[in-house]
Amino acid sequence: MTKTIFEKIIDREIPANIVYEDNEVLAFMDAFPLSKGHTLVIPKRPIENIYELDDETGAKLMAAVTKVSKALRDAFNPKGLNVVQNNGSYASQSVFHLHFHLIPRYDDEYDGFNYKWDPVSEPGSDDERLEIENHIKDKLDE
Repeated sequence: MTKTIFEKIIDREIPANIVYEDNEVLAFMDAFPLSKGHTLVIPKRPIENIYELDDETGAKLMAAVTKVSKALRDAFNPKGLNVVQNNGSYASQSVFHLHFHLIPRYDDEYDGFNYKWDPVSEPGSDDERLEIENHIKDKLDE
């Protein structure tokens, strides 16, 4: 069976800006961020969607989602945070490995009604992404 892009990231076959890792969970910056600090949290074990998620792994994932969310808040002081999780192609799931999007929201993205859902035009240079990664990690270490 072909590996998903997330499995390749877990196995370090392709690079990613990893901000958090433990035995069960990996969190890394989205390659096509919707905002500064947009991070994905995934189980290391391949689980296609929430319907296949067991309670124990779910608890570990949610603990990591909470931990990384707080680090994003402390690192960037967003006005809000979307936690998004899609299941199936009809729900816009594009990588069939369970994942949670943590999307910080800022004043300059708000149009009075909504926040934008389009990726930023440029995901940033490697140096800029590394700076964001390190800022998140610093807050996780506090």
